[in-house]
Amino acid sequence: MGSISIHESESTPPTLEKIVDCIIVGSGPAGGSAAYHLAKLGRSVLVIDRETFPRYKVCSGGVSPAVGAWFDFDFSPVISKTVKQIRYTWKVGDPVDATLNTTEPMWMVNRSEFDYYIIQQAQALGAQVKTGTTVTGIEFKGDCWTVNTDQGMFQAKYLIAADGAKGPMAKWLGFADRSVRMGMVMEVPAQDMAASAQFDFGIIKNGFIWSLPKANGYSIGTGTFRGKDNEDLKEALLQYAQLKGLNTTQATFHSHPMCLWTEDQQLHTRHALLAGEAAGLSDPFTAEGIRPALFSGMKAAIAIDSAVSGNSGALANYTQVIQAEWGQDMVWAQKLANIFYRVPGIGYKVGVKRQSATDRLCKIMCGELKYADVATRALKKLSGGLIPGLG
Repeated sequence: MGSISIHESESTPPTLEKIVDCIIVGSGPAGGSAAYHLAKLGRSVLVIDRETFPRYKVCSGGVSPAVGAWFDFDFSPVISKTVKQIRYTWKVGDPVDATLNTTEPMWMVNRSEFDYYIIQQAQALGAQVKTGTTVTGIEFKGDCWTVNTDQGMFQAKYLIAADGAKGPMAKWLGFADRSVRMGMVMEVPAQDMAASAQFDFGIIKNGFIWSLPKANGYSIGTGTFRGKDNEDLKEALLQYAQLKGLNTTQATFHSHPMCLWTEDQQLHTRHALLAGEAAGLSDPFTAEGIRPALFSGMKAAIAIDSAVSGNSGALANYTQVIQAEWGQDMVWAQKLANIFYRVPGIGYKVGVKRQSATDRLCKIMCGELKYADVATRALKKLSGGLIPGLG
């Protein structure tokens, strides 16, 4: 696939309107998606982010091709690699190979390019963007939000908090703290490794290790999904690399928080919404975060557009939509995670090593199946492995 050049525009930015329809704090997938869809709907929107593109983002970068249906532009310029082959292993051995029997192969992206590309599409539709700008506080008065930054004050009728798991916006808006677990990514320069996506179980307790190929190397990540969040993630990645025979002398390690979906919760407040990891939408079984971020950004834009048009129930409806179209399925994902990661050896034997289960898991990762479609049978199989005579 091709690539895009990343640079800040040298042209003079457009003059900001006095009060825009919506300010979005955060320019990741959720913020970019919301900005694009709001601008497409003809709304005035300002995106504020403390970072300046290009910026590295800790993320292995696997993206379901299903997200392409939500946008009217071609993602191919920022798809670093596509993957059709999947390999599962137990402590790097006992491999299970599978081919993605899906409409399109899985996308691998570099977030520095992917996020900026979406923002560029939003800008082309009229969205305004201020990077290198830190939000220092917010205040609601006079039926609009005042957003204070180190570059001045901005006002909007509505706010979308898309500043990730570590951002302060959710707390400032009065939401309860989200449950956050730590993950880690090891970036390894290109070496002689298979070009398949690889998922390894057994090295780390209560989680797994994933290795996703890019055009210029591999993003190898890990995290835990249940129990105490006290695993030595770096040691697990190094052990994996050693077993794979990888040279890690030039590898870099980056820790990052994962805000996993735990339960249905309110995602709206007075003239404001949460989206992406700020809303705790990451998959509690796989830690997938890009697809739910893009989805929530799109749905947030639809809600804000409706609210600006005078629909007083639009923001509450956003919470209901996210719960119905994402959260309900994540309840099943969490049930699977709780039992699978408790005894992953059994899960690998009765789940991953079954061809039918592998096919279904691949389709879930590519957005072509939901957990609800397979969870009842999967839970029965897993329970059958745990309790003699059941299953």
